[in-house]
Amino acid sequence: MAGSGPGLARQDVRFEPDERPPLPMAAGLGVQYALICLASIVLTPTVMITVAGGSAEYLSWAVFAALVISGVTTAIQARRVGRIGAGYVLIMGSTSAFIAVSVTAIEQGGPGMLAVLIIASSMVQFLLASRMALLRRVFTPTVAGTVLILIPVTLTPMILRKLAEVPAGAPLAAGPVVAGVTLAVTVLVPLRFSGALRLWAPALGIVAGSLVAGLGFGIYDMSTVYEAHWIGLPDLAYPGVDLSFRPEFWALLPSFLMVTLVSAMDTLGDAIAIQRVSWRRPRAIDFRSIQGAIAADGAGNLLSGLAGTVPNTTYGVGIAVAELTGVTSRAIGICVGVVFAAFAFLPKLLALIIAIPGPVVAAYFIVVVALIFVFGMKILLQEGLDYRNGLVVGVAFWLGIVFQFDWIYPEHITGAWEEFLGNGMTVGGITVILLTIFAEVTGGRRHRLKTRLSDDTWSEVDAFLVKFAARRGWDEEMETRLRAVGEETMQILGRAEAETDADDARSLLLIASSDGPAADLEFIATTEEKNVEDQLAMLSEVAAGVPVEAETPLRLLRHYASSIRHQQYHDIDILTIRVESGPQVAGDF
Repeated sequence: MAGSGPGLARQDVRFEPDERPPLPMAAGLGVQYALICLASIVLTPTVMITVAGGSAEYLSWAVFAALVISGVTTAIQARRVGRIGAGYVLIMGSTSAFIAVSVTAIEQGGPGMLAVLIIASSMVQFLLASRMALLRRVFTPTVAGTVLILIPVTLTPMILRKLAEVPAGAPLAAGPVVAGVTLAVTVLVPLRFSGALRLWAPALGIVAGSLVAGLGFGIYDMSTVYEAHWIGLPDLAYPGVDLSFRPEFWALLPSFLMVTLVSAMDTLGDAIAIQRVSWRRPRAIDFRSIQGAIAADGAGNLLSGLAGTVPNTTYGVGIAVAELTGVTSRAIGICVGVVFAAFAFLPKLLALIIAIPGPVVAAYFIVVVALIFVFGMKILLQEGLDYRNGLVVGVAFWLGIVFQFDWIYPEHITGAWEEFLGNGMTVGGITVILLTIFAEVTGGRRHRLKTRLSDDTWSEVDAFLVKFAARRGWDEEMETRLRAVGEETMQILGRAEAETDADDARSLLLIASSDGPAADLEFIATTEEKNVEDQLAMLSEVAAGVPVEAETPLRLLRHYASSIRHQQYHDIDILTIRVESGPQVAGDF
């Protein structure tokens, strides 16, 4: 197959996943990975529990459990246990996406209810791992992007609380200066530098802000650090699991499920990306590895719920380190897991991180939520914000904001409704899902043709398009355009098919839908041994980034289609074509 792009040809991979680097190198890289991710793993449960008013004992336990589970799941991702795990170096750690809903869960039902919500969410990830097509059907790019841009909205009140979290009697300038220094270093370092220094930017920002806080204003409280042991276990403050299933549980469950879907998409993208950078020669994406990565994500959340700590997910920074070092051996993942678990037994180190002043933590999370917001906008822009999508996203986002901050009819929304509608992500997410379903249902049913891709396929495609045009009541001119587009597209796919081995024969899925007087055709050609819908979900732009744009010989397509897009990824071709009735304009290429 044709196609090239970043990550498809790697000549600088020093150790592939199946190769074993020297032990000193593996151990050194394990420590490096762990140190880069340590602050994020520890600070996420710290913010969650301190903002929710949890006890110091519970915080100590949650941080300990988060590190141990991060270590275990990172090792599982690398080593694979049955069908769980990617078989690649995928770093696992606490996820900030759950902070807002987790804080609400602790405040309304305690850590026990939070544990049940996380366990319930993990079941969704196991389901998605077995049927990834559900991710594409249930969680469209419009839904995903809207939920992502609402996560910063729900986190904003907590960040503002941490910004003002300074000891009584501290100088008025302490909070703003400390937060400003942290933010400046965290943002300016990656803007000016690249490579390893860029990866360390968050840690450098935290260190700079902490030094200013401690040496400049004396607001870094080291008393707990001095009292902590160098090696030891935390106080046993296991919160248990609350199975009462109160109304608060059902009110928060939709938010947890939506964030879980976002987390699964993030894991899907990371699992594809790590495969692209792990081999010297280009390889087709291993579908089972993707499923294993999402299953391991679900296992991590299941363990997190049972242990009473914050959920975890894959960290994209690990992929950047793998690409930078060229060492992608599974042994590195095992070493990272061991180091994470070892850190859990170093109370003094953990106390040092937990004691980081609130303004430093707030500035760090300002960058985190900013990146989440930008990622959500990228998804929406890649999907295309036409007037329909723009209306759906705009209404959902606005409703999410006003309900999050109680700006609309607060006197009427009380009791169980207050719990359900008090979370902007729940309101916005449900709104965008309902509006998207309405648009899909009223937009007409999609018609599908699934067949083997061969020299005889054209006759089936032609008959399918003729029947599709008749169902829509289109005239002979529109039918001719559809048939011409189908014929030329089959020639393009036929040329690609001729370049493949006979043993790698592909199947074709043709999806046809209408939008008023226009027809939208999606031709997907992929290996027949795999589920086409799951393959399409795996290569969704939401999670995998933009696939390689193929150089398609357009010819007749230029004259009959108003919009053409040809994406190519190893053994998969996706041609998305729009055909409109009436005078045609030059295609949008």
